[in-house]
Amino acid sequence: MDLYRQDKRTDKINLTVGAYQNEAGLTPVLETVKTAERLQLEQEQTKNYLPIDGSPRYNRLVAELVFGADCGPLNAGHIVTAHTPGGTGALRIAGDLLRRAMGCKTIWMGTPTWANHPQIYAAAQMELQQFPYLNPHGIGVNFEEILRRLAHAEPGQALLLHTVCHNPTGFDLTPPQWDQLLDLVLDKQLIPIFDFAYQGFHRGLEEDAAPIRKFVAAGGEALVCGSFSKNFGLYAERCGSLSVVTKSTDTAGRVQSQIKSIIRTIYSTPAKHGSSIVETILGTPELRQRWELELAEMRERIAELRLKLAAGLQQATRKQDFSFMTGQIGMFSFSGLTAKQAVRLREEFGIYIVESGRINVAGLNASNLPRVCAAIAEVL
Repeated sequence: MDLYRQDKRTDKINLTVGAYQNEAGLTPVLETVKTAERLQLEQEQTKNYLPIDGSPRYNRLVAELVFGADCGPLNAGHIVTAHTPGGTGALRIAGDLLRRAMGCKTIWMGTPTWANHPQIYAAAQMELQQFPYLNPHGIGVNFEEILRRLAHAEPGQALLLHTVCHNPTGFDLTPPQWDQLLDLVLDKQLIPIFDFAYQGFHRGLEEDAAPIRKFVAAGGEALVCGSFSKNFGLYAERCGSLSVVTKSTDTAGRVQSQIKSIIRTIYSTPAKHGSSIVETILGTPELRQRWELELAEMRERIAELRLKLAAGLQQATRKQDFSFMTGQIGMFSFSGLTAKQAVRLREEFGIYIVESGRINVAGLNASNLPRVCAAIAEVL
C-alpha cells in the first residue's frame, strides 16, 4: 500500500487491500448507512461512554445475526457477545481470553491464511501449529491432509477456521467437509475460533452462518469473531464483535467478566459511531430489508466479476485454464501468480496485487479488467 501511494502513475490499479469497490473504483457508503447516520444525528443525546463490552442492544442484534434469533443457547443465556474494534480486535481478544483465562497455549491454522492471523496470535503469546490448506496444485482444498494433520491436535487446543470466503485463497470447504471437520473438532475437544468477516458475501446471511449454527446445535463451545467492515462497508469505523458460546449461564457470566477485564486494559470501552449504525439498521425492519438488498448487490457483482476475470484470462493467455477461479468464493482469488510475477505486474504495469498472488476481485471493473488480463498474460 505504501508503494501504491508513492506510485505517480495515473493509471495504476489497486487490487491489494480487502475492500469492496464499485464500478467507479470507489468504496461506497451504503445508502442504508447514510440513513442510519442521519437518524443518529437527529436522535443522539449524549456522547457518554458505552459499557466496556458495548451496547447491550447491539450485542443482542449481532448475536441474532450470527446464531439466529431462535438459537437455544442464545436464548438460554449461554452466549455472550462483546463489541470489538473490528474483526482484528475480536481475534486478538479471543487470543488473550484463550491464553489467560482458559489455559490454551496452542492454536492451529491453515496455510496460507490471512497474513495477520499468525501475527495476532504470536502477539497473544500462543504457539502456532500450521497445516497446508491448499492441494499441491494450489487450486483446491487439501482436505485429507487437513484431517491428517489435525489428528495430532490435543484436547483444549484452538483451531482457527475461516467460516466463509476464505482469505486469501477464495476456496471454501463444502458442506460435507464442514460436517466432517466439525465432528473432528467435537471428538478431539478442540476450541474453534470462527473468523466470520464476510457474512452475506457468499450465498446469504443465513446460509453463510450454517457451519457455526450446526456446531452450536451439536452442543459445541466456540468463539466467533465478526466484522462489519465488508457487509456494511464500515471499514473506517472498525466495528466488530466477539461471541463466545458456552454450556451454561454461569460459565457465560465468567467469560463475560474475563472479556471485560481484557478490554479494559487495551482500549477501555468501544467506539460508538459504527455500532450505532449497525444497531439502527439491524433494529429497524425497513432499513434491514434495504441493507440486505444492498448486500446482495455487492455479492452478485463480485460473483459476476470473478466469471469475467476467468474468461478474460482464458482469452488473453489462449492456452491456460482459469476455470478454478470460478470455484472460488468471495472477494479474493488466489491466482497462482508467483511473487516474481506480482512484482512485474507492479513495476511494469502499475497493477498492485499481494505477492502471494492474491487478487481482490472486487477491485476490478469494466474499464480496468481488460488491462489486468493482458498484463497477467504478459507476466505469465
